[in-house]
Amino acid sequence: MESQQQNSVLRALADRAAIERLVTDYLRSLDERAFDDDWARSVFTEDASTRTPAGTHEGAEAQLTSMREAMALFARTVHFGSNIAVDLEGDRATVRWNQLSTHVLGTPERLFESGGHVNAEAVRTPDGWRLRRMVLNITWTKGDPPVLPGRP
Repeated sequence: MESQQQNSVLRALADRAAIERLVTDYLRSLDERAFDDDWARSVFTEDASTRTPAGTHEGAEAQLTSMREAMALFARTVHFGSNIAVDLEGDRATVRWNQLSTHVLGTPERLFESGGHVNAEAVRTPDGWRLRRMVLNITWTKGDPPVLPGRP
């Protein structure tokens, strides 16, 4: 019985580490502009749903398209995630992290900064943990935000 408990604890630790790495890799990919065709499927499930200031997007392909469009508004960015909390429930997890984002816009350079938190759901897939739902809740901003495509 003790061996089963140890295995359960080890699996939970490994799952938490994998989910924390997923969040870290996601945030790093935003700054590295690593949006190749495999990007969305390495982060999101096929039926992923996200809500950010850039809008609500459904499906992995929409995540890729929306991220390319949104990040094209900035010359450079730095996204910082902290206090990643993972609550495991079998092959599903609720995840929350704080997020600070610094965006450099145009010429002359201007900064747009935001802070808030993300509420997400991650699921275990045959390819590892992926985000199924993600909502970015902005609680403060500093500077003038960019004009999002298709919006006045």
